[in-house]
Amino acid sequence: MRIAVIDLGTNTCNLLIAEMNGVNYKLLHQSKEMVKLGDGKIRDNQISDEANLRTKAAFISHKKVMETFGVDEIKVFATSAVRTADNKAEFVAEIEKICACSVEIISGEREAELIFKGVLLAFGKIEFPSVILDIGGGSNELILTHMETILWKESRPTGMSRIINSLDLSDPVSDEQIKELQKFFAEEHHSAIQNCKEKKVATLIGCSGAFDTIADMIDEVNPGEKQRVTQVVSLEEFYDVYKKLLQSTRDERLQMKGMDYVRVDLIVPAVILIETLISSIGIKQIIQTDFALREGVLYEMLAK
Repeated sequence: MRIAVIDLGTNTCNLLIAEMNGVNYKLLHQSKEMVKLGDGKIRDNQISDEANLRTKAAFISHKKVMETFGVDEIKVFATSAVRTADNKAEFVAEIEKICACSVEIISGEREAELIFKGVLLAFGKIEFPSVILDIGGGSNELILTHMETILWKESRPTGMSRIINSLDLSDPVSDEQIKELQKFFAEEHHSAIQNCKEKKVATLIGCSGAFDTIADMIDEVNPGEKQRVTQVVSLEEFYDVYKKLLQSTRDERLQMKGMDYVRVDLIVPAVILIETLISSIGIKQIIQTDFALREGVLYEMLAK
């Protein structure tokens, strides 16, 4: 059986196609299209006309790929930008016509649960208390876990598209703005930080998105060139990238090896969030994984 999973996020529309055979699977295709649902209208809880057109084009492109692979089932999940949009009903109806499938708008809690299951598919078992972080355009999900259990989770509307649309960040970002963002993230994710400290969490598992870009920059590969189930990122490697990004202009980031154009603006507040969590919790190790929401859907289907 071949399935397609589409994760309609705030920045990108991500497609995964997999072959399932009992409890076994094989990833056949992964791709993404930029939709930028988190453009300036996200402040007004609206999906702009331009974002609507970009999303339609993305689904038309994904539909062609799915037809090439001959998928048997399509599952589509929409996250933060769609769930908070006042005009989501009309938007979703138009998308459903294109792909001839239903679009499920999921809650932040459900999003965190699927991300956790995607991480389980990558790791099998998480043998030490860890915090999973998925940095999105509309929301951030943090999941405290040990073994195969969620100990605590949260989804906060503090995604990077919302950040850059609410703050006029200088180029490069100023020391004052860095401190402002550190304070903001520490306050917004206070409960996560306290729970992690109580459980003596020392490992941060970073899912897709910004963590992919960080790993690509460390490995000096083009975006999407290297597929990773898991990869350890040392604190030294992270801080080298962190300092480089904070000192850079947008034009300089565009020239960096491994920089994804989708994240050229979003990556700066993203690494500030990561560093805030590292220093506040006392993280000693980072493990990056490509697996997240889409793979979590696959995990659930394999478990049926």
